[in-house]
Amino acid sequence: MARRLEHLEATRQRIAEAAFELHSTIGPAHTTISAVADRAGVQRHTVYHHFPDMTSLIQACTEHGMRITGIPAAASWRAIEEPSARLQHALAELYPYYRANARLLGNVTRDLPLTAQIGGQQAFFDHMAGLFSALAEGWPGDAGVQRMRMAAIGHAMSFETWRSLTGQGLQDSEAVDLMVGLVATVHSSDPGAP
Repeated sequence: MARRLEHLEATRQRIAEAAFELHSTIGPAHTTISAVADRAGVQRHTVYHHFPDMTSLIQACTEHGMRITGIPAAASWRAIEEPSARLQHALAELYPYYRANARLLGNVTRDLPLTAQIGGQQAFFDHMAGLFSALAEGWPGDAGVQRMRMAAIGHAMSFETWRSLTGQGLQDSEAVDLMVGLVATVHSSDPGAP
Protein backbone atom coordinates (compact mmCIF):
# COMPACT_ATOMS: atom_id res chain seq x y z
CA MET A 1 0.00 0.00 0.00
CA ALA A 2 2.79 2.45 0.89
CA ARG A 3 4.56 1.71 -2.39
CA ARG A 4 1.36 2.39 -4.34
CA LEU A 5 0.90 5.74 -2.53
CA GLU A 6 4.53 6.66 -3.28
CA HIS A 7 3.97 5.81 -6.95
CA LEU A 8 0.79 7.90 -7.07
CA GLU A 9 2.54 10.86 -5.41
CA ALA A 10 5.52 10.53 -7.78
CA THR A 11 3.17 10.54 -10.77
CA ARG A 12 1.30 13.55 -9.43
CA GLN A 13 4.59 15.38 -8.90
CA ARG A 14 5.81 14.49 -12.41
CA ILE A 15 2.60 15.92 -13.89
CA ALA A 16 2.96 19.15 -11.88
CA GLU A 17 6.60 19.44 -13.01
CA ALA A 18 5.56 18.91 -16.63
CA ALA A 19 2.93 21.65 -16.37
CA PHE A 20 5.52 23.97 -14.80
CA GLU A 21 8.01 23.29 -17.60
CA LEU A 22 5.36 24.08 -20.21
CA HIS A 23 4.28 27.25 -18.41
CA SER A 24 7.93 28.26 -18.34
CA THR A 25 8.47 27.69 -22.06
CA ILE A 26 5.15 28.37 -23.81
CA GLY A 27 2.92 29.82 -21.09
CA PRO A 28 -0.20 28.70 -19.27
CA ALA A 29 -2.63 29.75 -22.02
CA HIS A 30 -0.91 27.48 -24.53
CA THR A 31 -0.50 24.51 -22.19
CA THR A 32 -2.94 21.71 -22.92
CA ILE A 33 -3.70 18.56 -20.96
CA SER A 34 -2.35 16.54 -23.89
CA ALA A 35 0.93 18.45 -23.83
CA VAL A 36 1.23 17.96 -20.06
CA ALA A 37 0.53 14.23 -20.43
CA ASP A 38 3.14 13.91 -23.19
CA ARG A 39 5.75 15.83 -21.18
CA ALA A 40 5.03 13.76 -18.05
CA GLY A 41 5.04 10.46 -19.97
CA VAL A 42 1.49 9.55 -18.94
CA GLN A 43 -1.91 9.25 -20.57
CA ARG A 44 -4.45 12.09 -20.53
CA HIS A 45 -6.75 10.11 -18.24
CA THR A 46 -3.89 9.87 -15.72
CA VAL A 47 -3.61 13.65 -15.67
CA TYR A 48 -7.37 13.92 -15.11
CA HIS A 49 -7.19 11.26 -12.38
CA HIS A 50 -4.79 13.45 -10.40
CA PHE A 51 -6.13 16.83 -11.51
CA PRO A 52 -9.83 16.76 -12.44
CA ASP A 53 -9.73 20.29 -13.85
CA MET A 54 -7.28 22.88 -15.09
CA THR A 55 -7.61 24.88 -11.87
CA SER A 56 -6.25 22.04 -9.74
CA LEU A 57 -3.43 21.46 -12.22
CA ILE A 58 -2.42 25.13 -12.23
CA GLN A 59 -2.59 25.15 -8.43
CA ALA A 60 -0.17 22.21 -8.20
CA CYS A 61 2.05 23.79 -10.85
CA THR A 62 2.09 27.11 -8.96
CA GLU A 63 2.96 25.43 -5.66
CA HIS A 64 5.73 23.43 -7.34
CA GLY A 65 7.08 26.58 -8.98
CA MET A 66 7.12 28.47 -5.71
CA ARG A 67 9.09 25.64 -4.09
CA ILE A 68 11.80 25.50 -6.75
CA THR A 69 12.22 29.06 -8.04
CA GLY A 70 13.59 30.67 -4.91
CA ILE A 71 10.84 33.21 -4.33
CA PRO A 72 11.87 35.55 -1.50
CA ALA A 73 10.26 35.24 1.93
CA ALA A 74 8.97 38.14 4.00
CA ALA A 75 10.35 36.93 7.35
CA SER A 76 13.88 38.24 6.79
CA TRP A 77 12.49 41.50 5.44
CA ARG A 78 10.39 42.11 8.54
CA ALA A 79 13.53 41.85 10.69
CA ILE A 80 14.70 45.19 9.22
CA GLU A 81 12.96 47.95 11.16
CA GLU A 82 13.76 51.01 9.04
CA PRO A 83 11.28 50.97 6.10
CA SER A 84 13.63 52.38 3.45
CA ALA A 85 16.41 49.93 4.36
CA ARG A 86 13.84 47.11 4.38
CA LEU A 87 12.67 48.09 0.90
CA GLN A 88 16.27 48.27 -0.34
CA HIS A 89 17.00 44.78 1.00
CA ALA A 90 13.72 43.37 -0.31
CA LEU A 91 14.06 44.67 -3.85
CA ALA A 92 17.69 43.50 -3.90
CA GLU A 93 16.26 39.99 -3.40
CA LEU A 94 13.12 40.37 -5.51
CA TYR A 95 14.73 41.76 -8.68
CA PRO A 96 17.28 38.91 -9.03
CA TYR A 97 14.37 36.49 -8.51
CA TYR A 98 12.61 38.21 -11.41
CA ARG A 99 15.76 37.98 -13.53
CA ALA A 100 16.22 34.27 -12.80
CA ASN A 101 12.58 33.54 -13.65
CA ALA A 102 11.95 36.18 -16.32
CA ARG A 103 10.71 33.82 -19.01
CA LEU A 104 8.27 32.04 -16.69
CA LEU A 105 6.97 35.25 -15.13
CA GLY A 106 6.72 36.92 -18.52
CA ASN A 107 4.63 34.02 -19.84
CA VAL A 108 2.38 34.00 -16.79
CA THR A 109 1.94 37.79 -16.86
CA ARG A 110 1.21 37.74 -20.60
CA ASP A 111 -1.36 34.95 -20.22
CA LEU A 112 -3.04 36.14 -17.02
CA PRO A 113 -5.95 37.85 -18.81
CA LEU A 114 -6.64 34.54 -20.57
CA THR A 115 -6.24 32.29 -17.52
CA ALA A 116 -7.59 34.47 -14.68
CA GLN A 117 -11.01 32.78 -14.74
CA ILE A 118 -9.37 29.36 -14.43
CA GLY A 119 -7.61 30.31 -11.22
CA GLY A 120 -5.13 28.14 -9.37
CA GLN A 121 -2.53 30.89 -8.88
CA GLN A 122 -3.84 32.12 -5.52
CA ALA A 123 -0.86 30.81 -3.54
CA PHE A 124 1.46 33.06 -5.59
CA PHE A 125 -0.83 36.08 -5.24
CA ASP A 126 -1.13 35.50 -1.49
CA HIS A 127 2.65 35.21 -1.18
CA MET A 128 3.16 38.47 -3.06
CA ALA A 129 0.53 40.14 -0.85
CA GLY A 130 2.53 39.01 2.17
CA LEU A 131 5.67 40.52 0.68
CA PHE A 132 3.83 43.77 0.04
CA SER A 133 2.52 43.80 3.60
CA ALA A 134 6.06 43.47 4.95
CA LEU A 135 7.19 46.43 2.84
CA ALA A 136 4.18 48.59 3.70
CA GLU A 137 4.85 48.63 7.44
CA GLY A 138 6.33 51.54 9.36
CA TRP A 139 6.36 54.39 6.86
CA PRO A 140 5.55 57.85 8.22
CA GLY A 141 2.95 60.17 6.79
CA ASP A 142 -0.72 61.06 6.72
CA ALA A 143 -3.39 59.09 4.85
CA GLY A 144 -2.75 60.89 1.55
CA VAL A 145 0.98 60.26 1.69
CA GLN A 146 0.43 56.64 2.69
CA ARG A 147 -2.00 56.04 -0.20
CA MET A 148 0.57 57.32 -2.68
CA ARG A 149 3.44 55.50 -0.98
CA MET A 150 1.56 52.18 -1.07
CA ALA A 151 0.99 52.67 -4.79
CA ALA A 152 4.71 53.40 -5.24
CA ILE A 153 5.68 50.27 -3.25
CA GLY A 154 3.30 48.17 -5.35
CA HIS A 155 4.83 49.67 -8.47
CA ALA A 156 8.36 48.98 -7.24
CA MET A 157 7.46 45.34 -6.50
CA SER A 158 5.92 44.72 -9.91
CA PHE A 159 7.56 42.30 -12.32
CA GLU A 160 6.54 44.66 -15.12
CA THR A 161 8.36 47.56 -13.43
CA TRP A 162 11.52 45.48 -13.11
CA ARG A 163 11.23 44.37 -16.75
CA SER A 164 10.69 47.93 -17.97
CA LEU A 165 13.61 49.39 -16.02
CA THR A 166 16.07 46.65 -16.94
CA GLY A 167 14.78 46.75 -20.49
CA GLN A 168 15.88 50.39 -20.54
CA GLY A 169 19.40 49.27 -19.69
CA LEU A 170 19.45 49.56 -15.91
CA GLN A 171 21.21 46.93 -13.82
CA ASP A 172 19.16 45.34 -11.05
CA SER A 173 21.00 47.39 -8.41
CA GLU A 174 20.29 50.62 -10.30
CA ALA A 175 16.62 49.71 -10.61
CA VAL A 176 16.52 48.99 -6.87
CA ASP A 177 18.08 52.37 -6.04
CA LEU A 178 15.69 54.19 -8.36
CA MET A 179 12.60 52.55 -6.86
CA VAL A 180 13.76 53.04 -3.26
CA GLY A 181 14.36 56.71 -4.05
CA LEU A 182 10.88 57.00 -5.57
CA VAL A 183 9.14 55.43 -2.57
CA ALA A 184 11.20 57.36 -0.02
CA THR A 185 10.43 60.76 -1.59
CA VAL A 186 6.67 60.36 -1.85
CA HIS A 187 4.85 63.36 -0.46
CA SER A 188 1.27 64.59 -0.37
CA SER A 189 -0.41 65.58 -3.61
CA ASP A 190 -2.54 68.07 -1.68
CA PRO A 191 -1.48 71.53 -2.95
CA GLY A 192 -2.10 73.00 0.52
CA ALA A 193 0.09 70.43 2.28
CA PRO A 194 3.66 71.37 3.31
